[in-house]
Amino acid sequence: MASSFFSDFGLMWYLDELKKEEFRRFKELLRQEPLQLGLERIPWAEVKRATREDLANLLIKHYQEQQAWDVTYRIFHKIGRKDLHIKAKRESTGYIRMYQAHVKKKFSNIWSRESLTRIHDYFEQEVVIQKKRERMELLFEPKATGEEPSRTVVLVGTPKIGKTTFLVKLMLAWAEGIFYQDRFLYIFYFCCWEVKRLALTSLAELISGDWPNPPVPIAEILSQPERLLFIIDSFEELTCALKEPESDLCSDWLQQQPGEVVLGSLLRKKMLPEASLLIATTPNYQQELEAQLEHPEIKTIMGLNESDRKLYFSCVFQDKKQAMEAFSFVRENEQLFHMCQIPILCWVVCTCLKQEMERGRDLALACHRTTSLFASFIFNMFTPKGATRPHEQIHVQLKGLCSLAVEGMWTDTFQFSEEDFRRNGLVESDIPALLDMKLLQKCRGYENSYTFIHVCIQEFCAAMFYLLKSSGNHPNPAVGCSKALLLTYLKRENVHWILGGCFVFGLLNAEEEKRLDAFFDLQLSLEVKQQFHQCLKSLGECEHLEGEVDFLLFYCLFEMQDKVFVTKALDCFQEVHFSVTDNVDLMVSAYCLKHCSGLRKISFSVRNVFKEENGDSSTSSYNLVRWHYICSVLTTNVHLRELQVHNSVLDESAFGALCKELRHPNCHLQKLEINNVSFSGESWLFFEVFIHNPYLKCLDLSSTRLYRNDVRLLCEALNYPLCNIEDLTLANCLLSAGDCEAFASVLKSNKKLKYLNVAHNYLDQGVSLLCDALCHLDCVLEALVLVYCYLSEPCWDSLCEVLVCNRSLIHLDLGGNVLKDDDLELLCAALKHPNCCLQSLCLVKVSITDEGCRDIASVLTSNPNLRNLDIGNNDIQDEGVKLLCEALTHPNCHLENLGLDSCQLTSACCEDLASALTQSKTLRRLSLTGNTLDHDGVVVLCEGLRHTECALRMLRLQKAKFGEETQRLLMAEDERNPSLTIIIDNY
Repeated sequence: MASSFFSDFGLMWYLDELKKEEFRRFKELLRQEPLQLGLERIPWAEVKRATREDLANLLIKHYQEQQAWDVTYRIFHKIGRKDLHIKAKRESTGYIRMYQAHVKKKFSNIWSRESLTRIHDYFEQEVVIQKKRERMELLFEPKATGEEPSRTVVLVGTPKIGKTTFLVKLMLAWAEGIFYQDRFLYIFYFCCWEVKRLALTSLAELISGDWPNPPVPIAEILSQPERLLFIIDSFEELTCALKEPESDLCSDWLQQQPGEVVLGSLLRKKMLPEASLLIATTPNYQQELEAQLEHPEIKTIMGLNESDRKLYFSCVFQDKKQAMEAFSFVRENEQLFHMCQIPILCWVVCTCLKQEMERGRDLALACHRTTSLFASFIFNMFTPKGATRPHEQIHVQLKGLCSLAVEGMWTDTFQFSEEDFRRNGLVESDIPALLDMKLLQKCRGYENSYTFIHVCIQEFCAAMFYLLKSSGNHPNPAVGCSKALLLTYLKRENVHWILGGCFVFGLLNAEEEKRLDAFFDLQLSLEVKQQFHQCLKSLGECEHLEGEVDFLLFYCLFEMQDKVFVTKALDCFQEVHFSVTDNVDLMVSAYCLKHCSGLRKISFSVRNVFKEENGDSSTSSYNLVRWHYICSVLTTNVHLRELQVHNSVLDESAFGALCKELRHPNCHLQKLEINNVSFSGESWLFFEVFIHNPYLKCLDLSSTRLYRNDVRLLCEALNYPLCNIEDLTLANCLLSAGDCEAFASVLKSNKKLKYLNVAHNYLDQGVSLLCDALCHLDCVLEALVLVYCYLSEPCWDSLCEVLVCNRSLIHLDLGGNVLKDDDLELLCAALKHPNCCLQSLCLVKVSITDEGCRDIASVLTSNPNLRNLDIGNNDIQDEGVKLLCEALTHPNCHLENLGLDSCQLTSACCEDLASALTQSKTLRRLSLTGNTLDHDGVVVLCEGLRHTECALRMLRLQKAKFGEETQRLLMAEDERNPSLTIIIDNY
């Protein structure tokens, strides 16, 4: 038996597995069993009152380890728990100890690499170690007492914030016996970018690949999946792990599959569902993981906080005064301070500042922006001490490094072989020099393979490539031109290109141009800037971007700090979408929006910037000034017509500033969306906007909570003569039946409001008040959306009356409410009334059956006004469609659009549908997604589509429901008929 198995893994876990009666019998047998082995008995009084933990301690106290186990094994047999005996024997074989020793050695080596940049010194600080341990302990803790801990934890953090470092320390802590000894027998670490390169593998092979010595006891390891933890690092590297169809996943851990499929099967609990998962990823993929995984627990890793950064500076700088001077400089520069959250970049910043201070240079000139800091860092590394400029060989070396970097960016390569170096003009002797500069490091587990110490270093060198020589001269044809670079960057086609575009633009700054000229002894012309402006102009007209500015472009232009260029660049775009999550985002947004003059739409969210603490606003004066710049666009940009603020938190000052600009005479906004926004301050300031701003036509407050007083103020504003709101959306605003009286008053008196959407509010019988108003002679409303408003039975009578009395209402959406057969019959009777003017009706998910279709079919043949009908997500089946198709062929039916998504249809109804397509003179659009149609059914549909009398112009189906043969058939039909569009959705 392994020497410390008992103490390391504990008898406690096995005693916990015993039921109450089994534990009582275990104690009884403990009176006699020791005597059979020639051992003294433990005093019965101590045994009798012992808890499970106490009893484990008593066994340790009175017997040697092997003796304690022998007694325990005998008792397990006698109480019928041979399974526990087998488990204990298996765990005592030494495999776990051997694997832990291997993990300790392997991950200690990985950890020691960080000492190259002196990060190791910082992390060895006791205060840091303690904080890390506390964070690790909480990873798999239940949310509340009595709850089961989550088996899936997602660790979210920005790229290079320290997620992998955290995971390495966790592996070490487990291997050293600090954490999770009773919970996890084995912990396995998989890096996604390594696994995804495997064309074929299996879970057994992945585990075996990291096992110290053969043979690998794979069956034994996987026999207790509930005691396994799989760490999956860098999830963002996977392209389709969560998008694979369920049928493509595998449950067999011996089955060979592509690496992504194996990890996807683990992630989606197809394989070893009892195992625990710890997944590390970036914020961009958090929502995808939350939506696809089974009850994930989200944990955020924030990197180094301010005290961490201060402590780290003191580790790097020998001189305390110098350390505080450098830290104060960084603390005042929000870009650099923000960058220092990431440990390796904190080292870059410290190293650069130290180099500049030793050379007696002004930090404010040499390191005031991200680009200038990286330029100083690289140029200092390549300039010999005491020299004013590098010699020619150094130029060749740096240009070769830039060529290598840009090739890696375009080919998604971050590990480079010696052959890669040679192809880019670097010789073997250059590699030790680059390692000494700490620009490169050796890759773990790969002989003669190297990587940049951080992807930002690679991105900076790649950016320099575009200013040093033509990309057309690169030996690898995969390396794109400037325009291709910008398009790839702005479309975010590569998750690694975080700062690449920013560096390209930053190097075009006048001061950086001078430094490049001096360092490389060359003259950059205006031609480069003109080329980039032309690229931006063409991108602004690119249909893929649809005239939208990506937020990353804001960062690029901010780095450039050229007001004339920024203005010309942003004039190329009409829309901008950005998300403010910190002070730097706010600073960058404010700078760029000051120079926008052609925008027509702005959409943004703002969080973590404006906070309330102890009732007092903690908004800094800097942030408020920047916020004013953002809001001022509403009055200075004459073309701006649409503003969307979503998922935001605004304090009183920020909210007041926004309202002030919205009500300004120069604000010509026509559409305003305030979605899921919480704000403090007087709400009347906001609702007065609609009294003072005559240009506003559309207002959307979806998912923003409206209290009773807010509703009153809103309705008072809507009734004001100068208010011109025509389109009002209040979905999911926590409205109640009591609020309907105020809206009813508006419907009776307001001659401008045409569209009202109050979906996803618990209105219940309050809808009857709205119906009374809709029957009023002065009501001019044209569209009403009541989706998921919890309509009760009296409401259906009221709605029927509206359909008969109201002459203006042409669109009604009642989806998501329970519509009984009797109520449907009443509704259809009203729809058939000669006075009914309704043109569009939506009854999605209202519990219509095939019998209900009989009433709907009678409406189609009686109401000549009805043009659009959507009854998707109802159980109407093939019999119901048959009734509808008969109605569609009736000469009095004028229906143009029909939605039958997810209606439990099969191919048996395709003949009826095809017949309707050939006889209906008006049907233009048909949607059938979510139904189970086979190939034969689609063939029948296509025959109907080919008929000369078929008037259909759009058919929507679902790709996932069809095989390749059926998809080819549909594509061929789409190409054959130029007047028909067949849309095959991927969802």
